[in-house]
Amino acid sequence: MKIKFLILGILFTSFAFSQTHKIVKHNGEQLDVNYIKQDNDLLYYSLNGSMEQFTISKYAVSSLNENGSSKSESISPKIIVSNKKDYSSVKVLKPSQTIGLKEVEIFSGMATKTKGESPLALREQTERRIKTKSADNGYPFVSIVEKPDGKYQAVAYIY
Repeated sequence: MKIKFLILGILFTSFAFSQTHKIVKHNGEQLDVNYIKQDNDLLYYSLNGSMEQFTISKYAVSSLNENGSSKSESISPKIIVSNKKDYSSVKVLKPSQTIGLKEVEIFSGMATKTKGESPLALREQTERRIKTKSADNGYPFVSIVEKPDGKYQAVAYIY
């Protein structure tokens, strides 16, 4: 009787530690994971046999497929930027939202303020300039760090 309970216990615990989902990234990479939750544009997961929690940006993930069934959830569409005219498609992300994306280039410059221009208008103009430069190079994501002396640094990302 003890052996039966031991075998049943091993079977049930092995299911608890097996991968339950497959994360499909936009770059084609697939990860077998234990999906935990989605919050603040991040997906939380753990790897097989690990209690450590990892995160990945929802912008890097195409879909989340449940193993053992045909359920599939689309997480984010792939953004394709081909020229300057596509600048409105470029997403400005917080640095924490870039996990899983590949850093490709760093832009830096000076925000030029016109007399009488509000800080909000200056910020929008600078953001538009960065998005246009990013779109011209084919980068769908950018993260902007503003510095107190009127300078900025932007990091461009791809899938």
